[in-house]
Amino acid sequence: MSVDGWNTVLVLGGIRSGKSEFAESLVTDAPVVRYVATAPEGDPDDTEWATRLAAHRARRPGSWTTEETTEDPRRLADVLASAEPNEMVLVDDLGGWVTVLLDPDHQPADDVATIAELAEAIRGCAARVVLVSPEVGLSLVPTTPLGRAFTDALGAANRAVADACDAVVLVVAGQPVWLKSAATATEPSAPATMTAPTAAASATVTSLADAEPTPEVQLPDVLTHTPPAIPTQEPGNAWAAPTMALPMVSTGLVIQPGMELPMPDEYAGPQAVDRLTTLDVPGAGLGVLDRVVGFAAATQGTPTPAAWGSVRVLLLHGDHAGGAAAGTVAGESARRAAQARAGQGALARLAAESGASLQVVDTPASAPIEDEPALTPEQVESALRYGWRLAEQAADAGVQLLVLGACGAGTEAAAAAVLAATAGAEPPAVLGRVITDSGEIDDAAWMIRCAAVRDALHRTRRSSRGAKDILAELGGGDVAVATGVLLGATARRVPVLLDGPVGLAAGMVSRDLAGQARHWCLLADHGGHPAVRLAADVLGLTPLLDLRMDLGEGANALVALPLLRSVLALSAALPVHPSLGGEDDTDPSYADPDLTEPDSTEPDFAEPEPAGPGPASTEADEQPATGWRAG
Repeated sequence: MSVDGWNTVLVLGGIRSGKSEFAESLVTDAPVVRYVATAPEGDPDDTEWATRLAAHRARRPGSWTTEETTEDPRRLADVLASAEPNEMVLVDDLGGWVTVLLDPDHQPADDVATIAELAEAIRGCAARVVLVSPEVGLSLVPTTPLGRAFTDALGAANRAVADACDAVVLVVAGQPVWLKSAATATEPSAPATMTAPTAAASATVTSLADAEPTPEVQLPDVLTHTPPAIPTQEPGNAWAAPTMALPMVSTGLVIQPGMELPMPDEYAGPQAVDRLTTLDVPGAGLGVLDRVVGFAAATQGTPTPAAWGSVRVLLLHGDHAGGAAAGTVAGESARRAAQARAGQGALARLAAESGASLQVVDTPASAPIEDEPALTPEQVESALRYGWRLAEQAADAGVQLLVLGACGAGTEAAAAAVLAATAGAEPPAVLGRVITDSGEIDDAAWMIRCAAVRDALHRTRRSSRGAKDILAELGGGDVAVATGVLLGATARRVPVLLDGPVGLAAGMVSRDLAGQARHWCLLADHGGHPAVRLAADVLGLTPLLDLRMDLGEGANALVALPLLRSVLALSAALPVHPSLGGEDDTDPSYADPDLTEPDSTEPDFAEPEPAGPGPASTEADEQPATGWRAG
């Protein structure tokens, strides 16, 4: 969707203003759309009206289902009441609905009561709802009694529906102007409209690199083979400590919807891809991997991007309680995290081979989403700021690429819940099968996970769908920290290689906070996971490979990393083809002045520099955790 952060929205506009097209654009990405047509057929001889109706029908995709309420306007409230949480309902429009309501065939009727019933149905609707209505209150008062009755009834309906909806947008000459947004209702400190932060807030964002965290609250920097010291701390969850937010609060950072963060270079990417067609290669080129070159060029701001040298893997470890974790072995995720810290396991070994540093980060545990919110609002704020600081810390250390992974019980179910809330996905369709340690499929555990997500969506059916609300109600600690990492990396122009449901769920949530974040993300492989497939499709991230590996989040990306580096190194090193003006180094008359031995027939390749600190190394500016236990 082009705009997010709402559950119900009213789209107003004048005649031919583009209101219907805008409303349809809001539901384009939804997998299940229920279109409610309210307009009467009209006079059979009125060809102009018939043409209008035909144009509306022609724009609807074949996958949409259509219902009509022209026979009984009261049925619209029943349709909304029966809508499922996975559906998107588009009502077009309230003008036709009021026309039918005032029709003599439906009189006598209590128009006020019917409008009130509609508003109450909108408030209680489990699905996301988009309603279209003409704005006639700005025109002259009609000269006929029937015209005045229509404008009065429509004005009353618009006011009641606008009050019931989370958001209201006025479309003028095809341009949407948001009159009411979900952010204003749920976040009193946010601006009145979904715009960029204030100038003061923007200035603090750009100066975060110069800010040092409070010494007493150093962020954990856990590298493979460098286990952190375990500090003495009070019992309880350290994430709930009020000092957790102090480093970020002291900088004045405000994470809110509509943040204006940097975009990749829009010219460097296409220029780099065009340059590939001129290189001296015997075949057709790099195939689909030319997208890697375009992505690296755009994020590095140059048509000749270099292979990523310093790479850091962030492994987020956090468990989800309740039915989301059905089928998992108790303590398994903690064992995986400890294994990574000790330099063992698939992720650590792949990181060592790639020369990438590995940082294991504990995230706050998440409560059972079927019974209560996963996190408190305060924990969400702390997690977002913490994730941002992790990205800041990586950028300060010279990291050129972040690899985002996660391990934890219930992460897949939490990601499915986030997708259901943000993209209208059906939970069973995005929940992968549960595989036991013995390699068997556990259908009973899968059904428990589906039920947990279903109950969580039912519990939150009347909650706002703002980014922070989704993180608090459904996403949990790992998704919240991952969202902060994506935002912080975007602010510092550090690209992120995603791998697994948690990173993709964070990408879905980050759209409402800063739409620029997804343009800094690259997806190497979908891993055969249905949630990753759907989220990638919504975010416009096309997987580069289809290896269907399932080595754990982060490990799949590290398998692909050497290939991506090779593509970038090759594209930067190959010369232009001689037919296009490049030098022919096979010509005897051609001599390379840099060659110290002209008679040598061996190519002169420079010894490549190390790609970055490996898991067994420690960078000079990286210190073990002090005051924090990342394990």
